[in-house]
Amino acid sequence: MDSFDGIIEFVCVAECQGFSTAAKQLGCSTSHVSRQIAKLEKRLGCALFARTTRLVSLTSAGQSYYQQCRELVTGLQQANEQINAQQFKLVGTLRVSAAGSFAEQEVAPALMQFALLHPELSIEIDFNSRRVNLIEDGIDFAIRYGKLEDSGLVARRLLAHPMMAVASSSYLSKYGTPVDPYDLKDHSCIISNNEHWQFNCQGTPENIKVKGRWKSNNAQAVLEACEQGLGIAYMPQHNFLKSVEQKKLTPILENYWRKDSHSWIVYQDRHFLPLRARLAIDHLIEYFNR
Repeated sequence: MDSFDGIIEFVCVAECQGFSTAAKQLGCSTSHVSRQIAKLEKRLGCALFARTTRLVSLTSAGQSYYQQCRELVTGLQQANEQINAQQFKLVGTLRVSAAGSFAEQEVAPALMQFALLHPELSIEIDFNSRRVNLIEDGIDFAIRYGKLEDSGLVARRLLAHPMMAVASSSYLSKYGTPVDPYDLKDHSCIISNNEHWQFNCQGTPENIKVKGRWKSNNAQAVLEACEQGLGIAYMPQHNFLKSVEQKKLTPILENYWRKDSHSWIVYQDRHFLPLRARLAIDHLIEYFNR
């Protein structure tokens, strides 16, 4: 049985490409991981990792060994998860990265409902807008919006977010109402994530570069600036519905709004995903598609 010592640590270091990151993932010290790997290499009589000051990579022997050990560790993890599933008690901590008004106003309440269903599970949500490294930061999954980069992550569509362009009546009476997206070059636009807005022009996506004197990556700040008459705003329509209903903002350019924007659940492309993450992801998808 001693031959199994260090295998879990080995697989984790191989996937995390670092001892300290693997230790964080396993909830132990870096020195413990290092000792386990050293003992494993001694038993096998070969080096499994090539180490430099900045990088840890598998040797050719380590790569071959990893392919076999990964299946062993995955089988063990799945066996443990099946027992947990039978008892149906989720424990530990679910860590989620999310940002934006949709995450704060919609995703968080959905995860609160999930927490109520699993009283022994802790949930941590990071609303920081920075891009996270899911493995290094110990994140189970992230909520992302818009067009996804080719990052190697698994992405599951969560919800459609049709866009909406709006302005206050005071702004429109003073500067006029644009007839088509190309007119925006003559208007002050409130910029949220970027200065290129994409519209649907006769069935073709068209990127329009806009400018303005108010810029913020906070949806609430964009909304309030628009209500104050600082310019035209263009964001997912759920941000504006209440203000439009209250006549504080007026929809414009309706025929050109994009309808193909989505929010996504993204997670590391691994053979094994913890049960807490799988069930939370399924809960969110069911929650927003019922």
